Amino acid sequence: MSLVSAAITPHSPLLLKTIGQDNFEKLKKTQKAFQEIKNDLYHRNVDTIIIFSSPHEDIEPTFVINHSPKLIGQFEKFGDMETKFEFKNDLELGYKIREATETKFPVILSTDEDLKYNFTVPLSNLTNQGQEISIVPISYSSLSNKEHYNFGKAIRKVINNSNKHIAVIATGELSHNLTEDAPGGYSKKGLEYDKLVIELLEKNKNQDILNFDTNLLNEVEECLYSSILLLLGVLGETKYKSETLSYEYPFGVGYLTMDLNLR
Repeated sequence: MSLVSAAITPHSPLLLKTIGQDNFEKLKKTQKAFQEIKNDLYHRNVDTIIIFSSPHEDIEPTFVINHSPKLIGQFEKFGDMETKFEFKNDLELGYKIREATETKFPVILSTDEDLKYNFTVPLSNLTNQGQEISIVPISYSSLSNKEHYNFGKAIRKVINNSNKHIAVIATGELSHNLTEDAPGGYSKKGLEYDKLVIELLEKNKNQDILNFDTNLLNEVEECLYSSILLLLGVLGETKYKSETLSYEYPFGVGYLTMDLNLR
């Protein structure tokens, strides 16, 4: 029981065919990688997915656990008026996480039924509608690297006391400035950063990841690092073997999909 799977995924809306359209076809490696993780979740009989991502608004010095019973992901802001995904929230697990962390960390419960795209995109690629998988969406904060790692460790204690099969997903993108036409423009440090993150993850060098320079993170305009810190905190001393299933950047943004293969 307890923790059975861990992974890292991107969350770009382009990974939905209705939004990506022609660009969707340029992300076949990522789509294939998502399918591999999806199959793994199915075979491990996952009951609940805890998913870490960025907050929708400004990043505050507070972790946010979405505690709305029903969560609905829509894409009207991207011009898709029809696509809608609905997810069931694991309220019990979310509340236990809040209860276990609120005396040591700033953490609040949100009741926003509107599940933003950065959660909805990966979840829609990892589950089937109607499937009996619940979720716990958690947004990272502006707190320190160490506090993110320790918050992840506190979540692991809750997971260990659960009788459910739980998967943990860190979602976001690496550098946003890998090419001249990238959203953040071009920076030679972008690709260097992406390669370093992947190398350190594959070698399980968690301490090196914890010690990243925040100035570099700002320069490469990434939105995955804090989610990774939470995930690494959850993993703690767990033995695992990181496997890069896909890394590509056809639009100048680094899309990493990685399975952490728990042992």
